[in-house]
Order: sequence, then C-alpha cells, then structure tokens
Amino acid sequence: MPLPPIAYERTRQHVRRVELSGFKRGDGHWDIEARIVDVKDHDYHLSSGMRPQGEPVHDMSVRVTIDRKMSILDAVACSDATPYPGLCESIAPHYRQLVGLNLFHGFRKAVKDLFGGVHGCSHLSELLMHLPTAALQTFASDIPDNDDSAHKPYQLDRCHALDAHAEAVRRYYPRWYRAPLAESASETPPFTKPLSPDGELNAGSAGTPSNPGKENA
Repeated sequence: MPLPPIAYERTRQHVRRVELSGFKRGDGHWDIEARIVDVKDHDYHLSSGMRPQGEPVHDMSVRVTIDRKMSILDAVACSDATPYPGLCESIAPHYRQLVGLNLFHGFRKAVKDLFGGVHGCSHLSELLMHLPTAALQTFASDIPDNDDSAHKPYQLDRCHALDAHAEAVRRYYPRWYRAPLAESASETPPFTKPLSPDGELNAGSAGTPSNPGKENA
C-alpha cells in the first residue's frame, strides 16, 4: 500500500539515496557494499563553496568482505563527494579497524566505540549500521527459506508478523508455531510435552544463522 496522496503544495528540497549490495565471491567469501548519496534540488551554499543543484553533497561508500560466520576479513571506505573537499576524505583509512569484527556479535556497539564523534565520519558510520541486515539478505539468497532446518529460523520472533504466536508462523513455519496462551490453556491438557519435538527452541549455532529470512532482515 503506497503512502496516501498529498493534499497540499510542496517543493522537494533534498534526496538521500542509500544503496546496499551483496556479492558472492569466487573464493567462497562475500562482499557487502553500501553507498550514500545526498543531492539538493537547488544550488546549495556550503562554507567551502556553492554546490550546484543536482551535484552530490555526499557520495560515500564502504565495502566489507566477510566469511560465512560474518567475520570481517577486509574493509575499505571512500568518499567521492564531501562538503569539505580534501579534508573529509582523510578519515577513510581508519575504517580498516573494522577487520576482525563480526556483523552478528556486538557490531553496532563496536562501530560507535571505534568511530564515534571525531574518530570517524558520521555518514560512513551510519552506512555501517545497515551492513548486518544486508548480509542476512545476501545469505538468504543462498540458503532455502523453509521449515526443514533443525534450528529455529533466524527471523522468527524478530518482528510483529513473525511472532511465534502469529498467523504467519502458523502458516509458513508450523513447526515453530506456538499457540497463544489463551488458546493453549483451553485446548492443551496440563503437563503435556512441548510443542517442538526438540524441546527448547534454539536460534542455531553462534555466527551461523539458520535460514535468515527475506521477509525480516
């Protein structure tokens, strides 16, 4: 469902485009790339000079290479357009500090610790926050999204539609469906065995998400 129509006059001032891409490499690793571009619909006066309409104020990119456990093996950042040419770009090499981090374990906190404030570029660091979910979507293309896994699919219980008690899980992931408490109390005798034959539902081994879903990441 699209946004409702606008009933008043307005003029666009700014466009920000954020693009993320995931690539499966021939050596068994994966590249996740992110790019941010800011463009004004009018001539824009900066302290460093006037930026003509349609010419990017920001055009910045980052690429990380990861393994299947989402550990970062390589990282590179670049700035092709900045508000302060020749100055903003100097921080790009600092993003090599991403190497050794894991997208699944404490990544966002590590980014804030390493690149917060004057230790980083706010736009590059903002891009990094998108990398974990972009990686999940990339892996989702390579792993069937079905109910056959011995481990609970990663996306379950991570949004309202995929609540383990919800209709979407009952319909598409019946093995992991849990009846709402009221329904369970009225239909299930006390002291029955757990719904899952495996006992307590697990999220899979650390760093190796099971069937990351296209609907949530």
